[in-house]
Order: sequence, then structure tokens, then C-alpha cells
Amino acid sequence: MYAVIRIGNQQFSVQKGQTFLSQKTDNPVGVEFEAQVHLLAQENRVHIGTPTVNGAKVILKVLENVKGKKIRGFKYKKRKNYHRTWGHRQQLQKLEVVSITA
Repeated sequence: MYAVIRIGNQQFSVQKGQTFLSQKTDNPVGVEFEAQVHLLAQENRVHIGTPTVNGAKVILKVLENVKGKKIRGFKYKKRKNYHRTWGHRQQLQKLEVVSITA
């Protein structure tokens, strides 16, 4: 059994016991929360939501907060002695799928 869930503005295809990285949510480490289910596939059936599947639940547990890889940006203007460098590391959360129920 697998499901397609939505967290923030991203969608993930998940199975029970799977761990994955997602954008950071407001949930602290160790807390379990429920995600929106857009598609639920069982053995021979597929339930597609409009926009979510009624009665379907995917419970996720926050394992840890991590940072993504460093992204470096640079801009300049030629012949004007202007240049600027900046960096960014996205805040992410490592999530585990605890259960998928229909």
C-alpha cells in the first residue's frame, strides 16, 4: 500500500516505514501529525481524491530538523566595481511514515 501526500506545497509518494526529507513544518521533533492524502493505492484498488481522499490518513513522525546543502549566489555589474555573494541553506525535516489507513 502506498499513498501520495501533500506537505506544504510538495507532494510525496510514501509507504509505511519510509523516511524522507520535506520542507520544515511547524511541528517539533518527536511529534506525530497527519498529512493530506491525494491518492491511496491498495492491492487492487486506487482511490483518487477530489482533492483529498475521504477517510484516508497518513500519520507522520518528525525525526529531526536538518539543513539542506548550501546554495551560493553571486551577482555583479561589469565596470562598476559592484559584486555581491550570498548563501542559503534550506530548513528541512526528516519524516517517517508511521501508518497508512484507509
